[in-house]
Amino acid sequence: MSQIHAESATTRPDDERLRRWRLVLGGGQGADGTGCELSGTDAAMDRTLAALYGGDGGGSRGGDRSAGLGGSAPQVARWLGDIRTYFPSSVVQVMQRDAIERLGLSTLLLEPEMLEAVEPDVHLVGTLLSLNKAMPETSRETARLVVGKVVQQLERRLASRTRATLNGALDRSARVNRPRHRDIDWDRTIRANLKNYLPEYRTVVPERLIGYGRAAQAVKKDVVLCIDQSGSMAASVVYASVFGAVLASMRSISTRLVVFDTNVVDLTDDLDDPVDVLFGTQLGGGTDINRALAYCQSQITRPAETVVVLISDLYEGGIRDEMLKRVAAMKGAGVQFVTLLALSDEGAPAYDREHAAALAALGAPAFACTPDLFPEIMAAAIEKRPLPIPED
Repeated sequence: MSQIHAESATTRPDDERLRRWRLVLGGGQGADGTGCELSGTDAAMDRTLAALYGGDGGGSRGGDRSAGLGGSAPQVARWLGDIRTYFPSSVVQVMQRDAIERLGLSTLLLEPEMLEAVEPDVHLVGTLLSLNKAMPETSRETARLVVGKVVQQLERRLASRTRATLNGALDRSARVNRPRHRDIDWDRTIRANLKNYLPEYRTVVPERLIGYGRAAQAVKKDVVLCIDQSGSMAASVVYASVFGAVLASMRSISTRLVVFDTNVVDLTDDLDDPVDVLFGTQLGGGTDINRALAYCQSQITRPAETVVVLISDLYEGGIRDEMLKRVAAMKGAGVQFVTLLALSDEGAPAYDREHAAALAALGAPAFACTPDLFPEIMAAAIEKRPLPIPED
């Protein structure tokens, strides 16, 4: 609401408080008892809020607002332009999401003109993917551009840190104790030799050198991302697809990406383009985790060097006992098994607590993970150290 603040810099505090309440409550002639009438930009902002949150919008923000968006594509397109004029991008994304959910505007997103008007974000991508099979060919190219824009934003945010974190983990896993000079890890060497500090010379004598391994000594790791594509996992599918493409770009990691509902689809061949991966998914449908893990298990050739990441809310529609046996078998063979209940910024997810507890009993705790934490989780799995599980 920065625009509200900017326009009211000279308004008395009491008047400003009433004005803000008026924008929140809505109202007609009576102004909901605030005694504050709106004009100019404030009145235009109020109309955009009324169109979504008024009486015809599926819920009331108070007062007697009766404006709405209806089902008119031109009217909705104008409204999308208005909210981008009056509100910052983060607020626009929330209002778009509310419009899709409250007013049933999903089908309008099949029109190219509408897609060009929206503010792209992860949630919008999830909606487009759920409409993928119903999307007419005239809208598909525009939809790919929208999805591509979001993917590029996520890659800029996540790729560099992910590569740096995982390359560090791979290097540390190949450290040697008699390194060449240029391969010395000076930070770890100094910490290991602090007991040899000579006060009179103000220096540390490095009796033991710790170094990074040469590239030829590093063991390539295999990573399998197994992603539940049920409707509730939409944001996780988007983030996991971007991370899959980033991992696939690293020579020291062999990456496989598998999505599943009641069927299992291997999208590894599309990993060079996460947009292709996303359009290869089909959000919605049932869930058969056991079947997906059976496929992943069949692709493992070096269990001791493999990390399997199951991303699912664990609402299993398949054979529960077999699913747990597969996890136990993979762990027993040396696979590092990670279960993420969600990979998103959406907060605490809904999930099957009984299955989560059963996995924890097998030494495979299930927890939600934000995209920013994911590189640290993967680094810990690669190094075979305890996972940095976030607190609830």
